[in-house]
Amino acid sequence: MMRNCKSSLLMVLASLFLSACVSKDMSDLDMWTQEVLARPGGRIEPLPEIKPYEAYAYESAKDNGRDPFEAFYQKRQQEEVLKDENVGLTKEMENEIKNRNREELEQFELDGLRMVGTLENSDENWAIISDPDNTVHRVRVGNYMGRNIGKIINIFEDRIELREIVQDSNGRWDERQAAIVLVEE
Repeated sequence: MMRNCKSSLLMVLASLFLSACVSKDMSDLDMWTQEVLARPGGRIEPLPEIKPYEAYAYESAKDNGRDPFEAFYQKRQQEEVLKDENVGLTKEMENEIKNRNREELEQFELDGLRMVGTLENSDENWAIISDPDNTVHRVRVGNYMGRNIGKIINIFEDRIELREIVQDSNGRWDERQAAIVLVEE
């Protein structure tokens, strides 16, 4: 009951407020409208003249100028080095790159492989490697792992040492050392 009275009172106040806002005296609006219409009209400036399009043909390359599609920082010496794709490649490195079958762990990046342990035989050390799929592999000296032709050189209790063959930005082949350390969980 009390709620109905409050809502009725609120409705009456709202209608009084709205009726006060609406007045029939519009003389202010009419006066402002007459003033705006009485002002003199302005003159519109003419549009600027449009210049016709002139096609441009780039001919500097014909006059031994720089080719616009060639990077400006490239040097001719680097281009000559890139022509010979075997720069810095020894016979042993070439055999490792071209003349052998890929091993299973060469499909993974080195940072995705984890050394989880070692095994020792009387004549050989083996390392236990876990790949990103958590499959366990046994490797020994001479096996390959990683995408950069990483050949295992030494196996220690706490790490595996590898030699990788990589190509730099100039196309030159080089060897670098890498290691995978034992992960203790």
